[in-house]
Amino acid sequence: MNAVIIEDEAVSARRLKKMVETLGVNIVALLHSVQESVEWFESNISPDLIFLDVQLGDGISFEIFEKVQPQSAIIFTTAYDKYALRAFKLNSVDYLLKPIKENELQEAINKYKTQKINQGFDFQTLSNYFKVEQNNYKERFLVQIGQELRSFMVDEVSFFYSEDKITYLVSGKRNYPIDFSLNDLEKSLNPNDFFRISRQVIVQHCFIESIYSYSGSRLRVKMKDNQEDWLVSRERVSDFKEWLT
Repeated sequence: MNAVIIEDEAVSARRLKKMVETLGVNIVALLHSVQESVEWFESNISPDLIFLDVQLGDGISFEIFEKVQPQSAIIFTTAYDKYALRAFKLNSVDYLLKPIKENELQEAINKYKTQKINQGFDFQTLSNYFKVEQNNYKERFLVQIGQELRSFMVDEVSFFYSEDKITYLVSGKRNYPIDFSLNDLEKSLNPNDFFRISRQVIVQHCFIESIYSYSGSRLRVKMKDNQEDWLVSRERVSDFKEWLT
């Protein structure tokens, strides 16, 4: 079985290649952009299978199929759960949420081998879904400070945390209560920028100042403009490291 990986993050592409080859699949190409993918498919025979990331550095990967139509089955790889579900419903072989787990990858490949699903996607419809929904992440928060209402852009937020059943937004050296649970926030924040390191805390990547090893194979995270360090839950350490790369 021959396959192609389309993934703009080189580290993730190499990791997936190693995992897939361990399962007996031959990777014939690692492609990192829409343009590179188009050029490759124009001059090569369609592989049996394509591992397709959704968002590439130069556009949405579905733009590839506006120019070429490889006769390949698709397994989506994405950090966007709500996107992947739509794609799955439109007859993909399967979808894998990042960071990709070995057992889920094995199941997806087995599913392809068993069902021999052919490429038969309405890529224009998928592209439209993604172009609309990729902008649905929250961009600002309205906070009440006494009698004053203040709006914070999401890129001003260092992290969110929960304490005594109240959720706080932290910007600069101040925290502000907001009417969202961390579960709600986790679904509405861009996962490229935000990561939930524990049940109590969601951090933004660009505000992480330093990371230290801590007892019990955990990590300790120091955020900019904040005196208190936060611990990454033991069960989230592996995913957190993957997210950082």
